[in-house]
Amino acid sequence: MKNSQGDQLFPIKLDRPKNMKNDILSGLTVALALVPEAIAFAFIVGVNPTIGLYAAFMMGLVTALIGGRPGMISGATGAVAVIFKPMMDELIPQVGMNGALGYLFAAVVIMGIIQILFGVLKLGKFIRLVPHPVMLGFVNGLAIVIFRSQFELFSTGHAESFGEKALVLGVMGGLLLLTMGISYFLPKLTKAVPATLAAIVVVSGISLILKKFDIPVLTVMDFVREKDSTITTLASSLPRFALPAIPLTGEAFMLILPFAFQAAAVGLIESLMTLTLVDELTDTRGRGNKECVGQGVANIVNGFFGGMGGCAMIGQSVINIRAGGRGRLSGAVAALGLLGFVLFGAPLIENIPLAALVGVMFMVVIGTFEWSSFRIIRKIPLSDALVIVLVSIITVMFNLAIAVATGIIVSALVFAWEKGKHIEVEEQVDEKGTKVYKLDGLLFFGSVSSFKEIFNYNDDPVHVVIDFEKARVHDHSGLEALNFVAEKYAAQGKKLHLWNLSPECKSLVKKAESIVEITEIDGLEWFHIADNSLA
Repeated sequence: MKNSQGDQLFPIKLDRPKNMKNDILSGLTVALALVPEAIAFAFIVGVNPTIGLYAAFMMGLVTALIGGRPGMISGATGAVAVIFKPMMDELIPQVGMNGALGYLFAAVVIMGIIQILFGVLKLGKFIRLVPHPVMLGFVNGLAIVIFRSQFELFSTGHAESFGEKALVLGVMGGLLLLTMGISYFLPKLTKAVPATLAAIVVVSGISLILKKFDIPVLTVMDFVREKDSTITTLASSLPRFALPAIPLTGEAFMLILPFAFQAAAVGLIESLMTLTLVDELTDTRGRGNKECVGQGVANIVNGFFGGMGGCAMIGQSVINIRAGGRGRLSGAVAALGLLGFVLFGAPLIENIPLAALVGVMFMVVIGTFEWSSFRIIRKIPLSDALVIVLVSIITVMFNLAIAVATGIIVSALVFAWEKGKHIEVEEQVDEKGTKVYKLDGLLFFGSVSSFKEIFNYNDDPVHVVIDFEKARVHDHSGLEALNFVAEKYAAQGKKLHLWNLSPECKSLVKKAESIVEITEIDGLEWFHIADNSLA
């Protein structure tokens, strides 16, 4: 997509055709990238990594099958994890881990129900209300969040001396740069194999060689054991159905409801924003309401099968698109591949170098961040530039829901302010001595002050007309302003008339019977402002 200046806003757009090979290979690539993210987000909530891996599998599979956006990847996410973290921090000391998990799973079920209702009521269309500067700020802020989250994976392991720590970090840095280099340059040579998958395989092979020479290479399992030394393997069984163990009381329900509502809102915002971004990347159109339902069903399944819930993942979705994934098969392969790793391939996943996965995510960050926003920042209105920066900062400092809501509110206020300043008028007196004010602009809460100052109440003749051929009345504040003007003229024995109201304005004015009287003169409707006020 390009802006008015022709700058490419989404430079990572790829026009690869949808085919089974691309979907399978891209899905496997995403499956590998899902592992450290799911584990890291599980640790954020304070639960076993298996719960995060289950969530990634169930979210990915369900949304791939019934969601509204083929090619988009869902899983356990940081946006949802940070919502549930305070709840778990409060509950674990009170009821223990098992008791707290019951509350968590119940909250995830309620979160899913809320999301389904949102989709059934067809509220997903309101994503259209998000202005483009807010979208840019969201993308930039989320890229920064993804970038910052990767530094948690940097570690020196069990190294003690300064030299050992430097060696560990040096090796990790070198492998990371190699991963990024392969990811960047391989597509210039061939697109037969996804570059990110090739990078992970090559770097994993090099790490095995380094280990034979006793050169330390940190792996996924090293990260897990550093977080929880009691975990010996990522291998697990299939998730099992169970009702969330929670007291059936109003107190318990009211405890989890605020967290469930926040998680549902954040999950839907991130999912719908990611859907919009993937639409732009692939030049196709997803179905927002269907995606809301898909996200809701996936979270309900999570709650009953022991997952921590989640939503769409912009990073993994970009990986999938970059690797050629376009169809539902890519998301299904990613989910099933992740499950296969957990059931059968845990030793392989456990030994993947952290550097390879961090390198892949760094490439996602580079591809996700809107670098063109630096070029256009001086070409767009100052208010739009401030919205981009504001949304980016709030996304990083707080969360996506607050950032998007703030961006929309600020954009709406700026719009109202600008429109309120531009209400123009042309004055003339017709052959009958009637004063006519021809308006050009919008009459709403933002422009009523300027509107009231237009009229010359003392010197105008008995009959005054406001011509709305190029103007519109938009809200109750506009009607109140008309009532104010009518009262000012009525106090001097003068009458106010309205001409050329649009059908929408007629409907609005006719409803205000206390303000408007309607008569017919020469076959035309005249709208007279009544002498009585709304009060």
